Amino acid sequence: MLDTKTINELIGIDESFKASFKLKEVLLNEDSKNNLFKRFLAVEDDLTFDWFTDYFQEEHSDRKGKKQDFTPNSVAIIASEILGVSESNADFCAGTGGLTIKRYLDNPDSFFYCEEFSDRALPFLLFNLAIRNLNAVVFHGDSLSRNQKNIFKLTKTDEFSKIEIADNFEQRKLKTVISNPPYSLPWSPQKEMLEQDRFKGFDVLAPKSKADYAFVLQGLNQLSENGTMTVILPHGVLFRGSAEGRIRKKIIEMNLLDAVIGLPEKLFLATDIPTVILVLKKNRRNKDILFIDASKDFEKGKNHNIMQDIHIQKVLEAYNTRKDQDKYSHLVSLEEIKENDFNLNIPRYVDTFEPEILPPISEITKELESVDKEIQKTAESFGKMLNELQGRTSESNAELKALVEYWNKKYNIKVEHGEEQMSLL
Repeated sequence: MLDTKTINELIGIDESFKASFKLKEVLLNEDSKNNLFKRFLAVEDDLTFDWFTDYFQEEHSDRKGKKQDFTPNSVAIIASEILGVSESNADFCAGTGGLTIKRYLDNPDSFFYCEEFSDRALPFLLFNLAIRNLNAVVFHGDSLSRNQKNIFKLTKTDEFSKIEIADNFEQRKLKTVISNPPYSLPWSPQKEMLEQDRFKGFDVLAPKSKADYAFVLQGLNQLSENGTMTVILPHGVLFRGSAEGRIRKKIIEMNLLDAVIGLPEKLFLATDIPTVILVLKKNRRNKDILFIDASKDFEKGKNHNIMQDIHIQKVLEAYNTRKDQDKYSHLVSLEEIKENDFNLNIPRYVDTFEPEILPPISEITKELESVDKEIQKTAESFGKMLNELQGRTSESNAELKALVEYWNKKYNIKVEHGEEQMSLL
C-alpha cells in the first residue's frame, strides 16, 4: 500500500513537502526516472488509479487559494465513460492526472494533452503519465491567461515515456475533452480576449469572480469537429445570470449542450457542494437536452457520500438511452428551455417531489388523544401554580383572581382552597 511514509521512502525524502522538488529533478533524468518507476511498481503495480490522490490532497493541495478538489472515482468514471473511445484527449486543470488515467484505461494508445498550473501538482502529473508510457504533451501554465511556464513532451518507448522539455508545441484540436476545473475561481478577464477564437462570438467574458464559463469555452475551443466534452462544475452555472446567463444562452442556441447530469452532494472530500456534469458536443444532430437528476443516488460514507457502481450504471444507461424516466430523467426541447429563460436548474425539468405519506386515521386519533392528555396535564400543573400564588398579598391576589378563575374554568380544574386563601377570596 502506498501510504505517505512509503511514498516518501520510495522518492527518497524525509518530509512530504520535498516531494515535488525531488520528483521534478528525478523525472528529467532517464536512468533515475526509470529506477524510480521500478521501485514503485515493485510495491504497487495497479495502474488503473491515481496513487497520489490522498497523498497530494493531504500534503500538498491548496483548497483555499487554487480551489483544488480531487475528482471522486465515481464522477471520473461517469465523465470518462460518456466520452467513450478516442484517439486524442485533453484534460484541463489536470491536477495529478486522475481524469486522464481514467481516459487512458480505455485509450492506452491515444494522444493525451494536459494543462496544469500548479508547480506542486505538475511533477506528480508527469510521473503518472510517464509510468503508464503515454504519448503526451503537458502545458505547464495558466489555462485562462495562456501564460506559459514550460512545455513537456512525453514519448512512448518500450517501457516508460521519455520526458523532454520542449521549446514550443503545435496546438491541435482533440476528439474529447475532460475537465474538473477549480470551482468559481477568480480570474482577470481582459477586453481584448473577446477577439480570441475561444471567446469570439460570445460578446461577453465570464465575470472576474467566477471563471467557470471561461474554462468551458476554453475546452470547447480545443474540441475537434464532432468532438465531445464533459466538464464538472458547481450548480451555479445552470442558473446564474448576467454575463454567465448570456454565455449559457449562446451555448444552448449554438446547440452545443447535450446533457446536464446532477450529482449528489458531499461526494468530494474537500467540499460539500453538489456538482453537475455538463456534456457538450460539436455538430449535434438532435436539438434536445437530456436532464438527469442523480442527486439522491448514493450511499452515506463516514466523511462523504459515495456513488456505488449501481448508481454509476444508472446514470450511464439513462444518458445512452435518452428517455424520460419518472423522477430521474427528462428529454427537454429547446422550446421548453426558452420558456424557462434558458435557466437550466434541474428541478425545473425533473420533478423529484415525493408526496408525504399520511398515516391511518386511527394513528392520527391516538396521537391527538396523547397530545390532549399532555395539554391537560400541563394546564393542571400551571393552574396549581397559579392557585399557590393566591393569598400571599392582597395586591397579587386581586390581579390573579380573574386569571385563576378563567384558567380553572377553561380546563375544568377543581381546587380546594386553604382557610387563609378562602378568607382573602
